[in-house]
Amino acid sequence: MTFKKFIFQLHKILGLVTGIVVFIVAITGCCWAFRDEIESLYDDYTKVIPQEQSILTPTEAKALAKEVFPDNSVHGTLFKKADDAIEVIFYDADPEFYQSVFLNPYSGGVIQVEDHLSGFFAFTLKGHTRLWLPKAFGEQVVGASILIFILIIISGFILWLPKKRKNLKQRLKFDWKKTTRWKRKNFDLHTIVGFYICSLALVLAFTGSVMSYNWLKYVVYKSTGGEKVAAFIIPDNKSKNQSSTEGLPMDRLIVKLQKESPEAESYELHYPKSKDESIYVEVSNSKGLYYDTDFRFFDQNTLEEIEIPGIYGKYKDAKLADKILRMNYDIHIGAIGGIAGKILAFIISLLTATLPVTGILLWYGRNYKKKKTE
Repeated sequence: MTFKKFIFQLHKILGLVTGIVVFIVAITGCCWAFRDEIESLYDDYTKVIPQEQSILTPTEAKALAKEVFPDNSVHGTLFKKADDAIEVIFYDADPEFYQSVFLNPYSGGVIQVEDHLSGFFAFTLKGHTRLWLPKAFGEQVVGASILIFILIIISGFILWLPKKRKNLKQRLKFDWKKTTRWKRKNFDLHTIVGFYICSLALVLAFTGSVMSYNWLKYVVYKSTGGEKVAAFIIPDNKSKNQSSTEGLPMDRLIVKLQKESPEAESYELHYPKSKDESIYVEVSNSKGLYYDTDFRFFDQNTLEEIEIPGIYGKYKDAKLADKILRMNYDIHIGAIGGIAGKILAFIISLLTATLPVTGILLWYGRNYKKKKTE
């Protein structure tokens, strides 16, 4: 067997094994691309009329939201601008529970309760990350299939390379005539489309794999010169004495951060799970982007800021390797390039979804032809 024949067999077998998974992941990726823009069309309930009075403190917001879901865990509370509702986020892993309670920041009244596990985009995300299968199993299937898809892209490019330079033009454009049969058109759709999108499809597949596997995240980080810990770390308090007035230090934190970073988009405060754990706050600096978020940690008794050894700290302290890893999600969804990046990610995902279809048609056509000839 020649090298190209071996690559062809590998490409065919891996494509048949993972085709349906790649198709689902690519189509759902298309649907997810403009989630923020679409959801912004019907989120008027998150807006309030600003008033000349202080807003709810984190402790008050948590207490009011707990009246709605007394048996569930508060993940964090999101504070935005003066005309935005306060969002208290509840999350439990088992059984899975993910809902938000939106509060009027001045009166404390409940404006809306939103279930993040229902609706079109929740359905889309479950398909994209786990094929609507049980989480533990489905995520493994998707992760393994996308790693294999990376091999499919590489092997497909090797197969695309023509033996002779004069045949290169034929591999770069569609040259269909009225007499061109559907099998030839399908072959061109598979090979020519595959060639033009292979580099960007490889980027989407690779960034998705980085999110799926911690070992790959570690390899990427260290290979780009990373010196910190490639993990999210919540440090313990520096002080040992609890505040005599429960909740007061934490309740001063959002006001403190708003004065320090008045241009920030939002401040998501996460409550300590124990008396020894610090408070951490995600300060979002750009709308629709995650990589330049500041992750800040504070002693829950003194509000002294605590530095950490991991990559998720203040963005200004991030080095090149830290930034590359932190940009991974924004690259994956195309947000790194703004609306143009999202459009590109949408198109690449849509065209990627055609490859398993045209590939299976190629396989079927060849096998069907052999049977008819026999």
